[in-house]
Amino acid sequence: MKRILFLGNSITNHAPKPDIGWDGNWGMAASAIEKDYVHLLLQRITNYDGVEPVAQIENIADFEREYATFDITGKFKSYANFNADIIVLAIGENVPGLETEDDKINFSNAITALLTLLLKGNSPTLLVRSTFWADPVKDAILQQKCFEAGGTFVDISGLCKNELNFARSERDYEHAGVAAHPGDAGMAAIADAIFNELKINN
Repeated sequence: MKRILFLGNSITNHAPKPDIGWDGNWGMAASAIEKDYVHLLLQRITNYDGVEPVAQIENIADFEREYATFDITGKFKSYANFNADIIVLAIGENVPGLETEDDKINFSNAITALLTLLLKGNSPTLLVRSTFWADPVKDAILQQKCFEAGGTFVDISGLCKNELNFARSERDYEHAGVAAHPGDAGMAAIADAIFNELKINN
């Protein structure tokens, strides 16, 4: 039975927040829990392997926002101890714009530290996803750090070029931030992209 660790942000999981019109407790803004990319991917893996994997799903948006000073070892040790067979890292959207060289260096170092912690003493399959709201600077760093760690980079940057992948194309939202998240179609596209790479590398 495979153990899969998902580390992401609101696209991976977001608790209910009625003040912005979000009542779900799964990947924003899928219409149901089984429609977000995490659960679509888990279902694809179950169908492929014949066994449902054990999953840990975590929102690490605080790390994105505070990457330069975040206590990775102290706060994320339990994730390393999960001993995942597969790690899906899906972050970047909440990282402030990397406008200076120091910003880029600090973000790069933070990703290195994160992956080092997660991979220490273990050899899981690592998949690092590019940002949904494509950002060439962030994505280049994520890709480089992924390759250095021996992982597979999943480029989904093209998805934001198709309006049909946004939740706002499927239903009305009062909050523009929620509406800008991937809808059911976008979530399915993310799941497909990750699963296709997973099949190749396993």
